[in-house]
Amino acid sequence: MPRPASCAPLLLLLASAAALLAVASASPAETSAAASASDFIRRSCRDTQYPSVCVQSLASYGGSPPPRSPRELARAALSVSADRARAASAYVGRLCGGGKAGAKQAGGKKGAAGPVRDCLENLADSVGHLRDAAQEMGGAGRAGSPAFKWHLSNVQTWCSAALTDENTCLDGLSGRGVDAGTRAAIRGKVVEVAQVTSNALALVNKVGPGY
Repeated sequence: MPRPASCAPLLLLLASAAALLAVASASPAETSAAASASDFIRRSCRDTQYPSVCVQSLASYGGSPPPRSPRELARAALSVSADRARAASAYVGRLCGGGKAGAKQAGGKKGAAGPVRDCLENLADSVGHLRDAAQEMGGAGRAGSPAFKWHLSNVQTWCSAALTDENTCLDGLSGRGVDAGTRAAIRGKVVEVAQVTSNALALVNKVGPGY
């Protein structure tokens, strides 16, 4: 008796057809809008300290609709920074096992618990500042008004404070007995957060007069 033909080629053909149908179903207006948003992000990121990081982080932003103005883009960047800072804080907490005992174990040497614990506290502060900044940017009111300038100043202050917290974490890990493996693991996460925060501050600064 002849063996039945495999259905795998048919399934592959159906999957390919479905993918093509999904692409074709996007209207020209939707495609154009997405391309325009991507171009806006790329142009805006040119003025940041880490342009490629800026584009990559904002391209993965899940907001809808995508940001189309300096103000919307700044708020998106702040939200992305807060998410990255929260993820880094959770990572360091897991790495350290939680609590003082875990921090001491991760540090590996006497006196290392302090810097690791301080880093966790700095990251927690950074998350709070960035959340406040994103919320403030969203409710800043009419652009150009005195109230808007006051809100924008608050956003700049909180974003700068978050960046200071992240750099303080890095400085504290540099020379107080934290073992090399732990230091490298934490540093990799915190440097990433500091870069997106620096970019967010640059985009916030573009929301003022003249932009």
